[in-house]
Amino acid sequence: MRYSGGMEKQAVWIGYASALGAALLCTLIGLAMMSRFDVVNIAMVYLLAVVVIALRFTRGAAITCAALCVAAFDFVFVPPAGAFTVDDIQYLFTFAIMLVVALVISGLMERGRRQAEARAALTLEAETERVRSTLLASISHDLRTPLAVIAGASSSLVEEGDKLKPEEQRALAQSVYGQARDMSELVAKVLEMTRLEAGIIELRRDWASIAEIAGSVLARLGERLAAHLLVVDIAPDLPLVRVDAILVEQALANLVENAARHTPAGTAVRVSAERRGNELVVSVEDRGPGIDERDLEQVFAKFHRGRSDHGGEHAGTGVGLGLAICRAVVGLHGGRVWVERPAGGGAAFRFTLPVEAAPAPPAEA
Repeated sequence: MRYSGGMEKQAVWIGYASALGAALLCTLIGLAMMSRFDVVNIAMVYLLAVVVIALRFTRGAAITCAALCVAAFDFVFVPPAGAFTVDDIQYLFTFAIMLVVALVISGLMERGRRQAEARAALTLEAETERVRSTLLASISHDLRTPLAVIAGASSSLVEEGDKLKPEEQRALAQSVYGQARDMSELVAKVLEMTRLEAGIIELRRDWASIAEIAGSVLARLGERLAAHLLVVDIAPDLPLVRVDAILVEQALANLVENAARHTPAGTAVRVSAERRGNELVVSVEDRGPGIDERDLEQVFAKFHRGRSDHGGEHAGTGVGLGLAICRAVVGLHGGRVWVERPAGGGAAFRFTLPVEAAPAPPAEA
C-alpha cells in the first residue's frame, strides 16, 4: 500500500522501528530458550521475525531486520559469544538464508503491492468512465424533454404570441418556467453531489429545530405537493439538533420531492420526526407503488432509478442523485439513512441525526 507525503515517511520509519524491535524481541526470546533449545532453533525465531517484517513492511525494512537479526544472533548466541566472529561455517549458511528470505519475500510483496495498485487504478479508471457515461446519459435523457418543451412553448410565443389568448400565453410561459426550473434543479444536484464527493463542503453546525427545517422544506415544495394529501406529525417537544440546517433541509427536501414525484396524485405523503434514544429519526412515508425488494440496498446509489413493486421504472424525471445526496449529507452528520417497505404498501424513507446535549441557557442578570 502506498502513502503520500508525510504518511509515506512515517510508514517507512515505522517499518525500520519495527525491524529493530523485532530483533530485540527475538534476542530476549532466544535468551529464554538457551537452557532448553539448541542454537539452531533460536535461529528459527530470528528467521520468523524476518518473514513477518518482510510481509508487512518495505524491502528496506526487511533487509534491515535481516541484518540486525544476523548481528544479534552472531553476537549473543554464536560461539564465541560476545564477538562478531564465526567459528562454524554452518552459521554463515544460516545468515545467508536469512538475507535471501528477506530479499525474496520482500520482493514478492512489493510485486504484489504494485499489481494491486495497478488493478486498483484500472478499477478506478473503469468506474470513473462508467460514472461519466452514466452521468452523460442521464443528463442528456433528462434534459431532452424539458428542452423540447421550452423550445416548443417559446417558439409558439414568438411566432403566434399576438394571436394567442392571455390564458394560453400564460400557460405557455408557465410551461417554460416549470421546465427551466426542473433543469436548474437537475444541474444543482449534479454540482452538489460533486462537491460532496470531493469533500470540499464544510459543515456549519448550529442548533436548529427539525420542525422549522421541515416547515421550510414543505413551504418551498408546496407547489410540488399540491396534488397530494400532506400529513405532518412532528412533536413540538423534540430536542434541538446541532446540524448544518441548509444541508439537512436539502436532504429532507430530496426525500419529500422523491415521494411527490413517484406517487400518484391524491395519495398521502407523511412527514414525521421522533426521538429514539440518542437519535432523532426523520421519516418521509408515501402510499405509492412501493420499492422493489431488489432495490432496497441500491436505492441510495448514484444514478440509480428504482423499480416499483408493480414492475417497470418509476415515472418522473430525475438524474438519480437526490437520494445519493441525502445519504451523503446524513453521513456527514454522523447519521444513517435507509428505506423500509410498510405493511400497508408504499415506501418509508428514514434518516437519523445524533442528539447532543444542548447548551444551558445564559443565566439571567
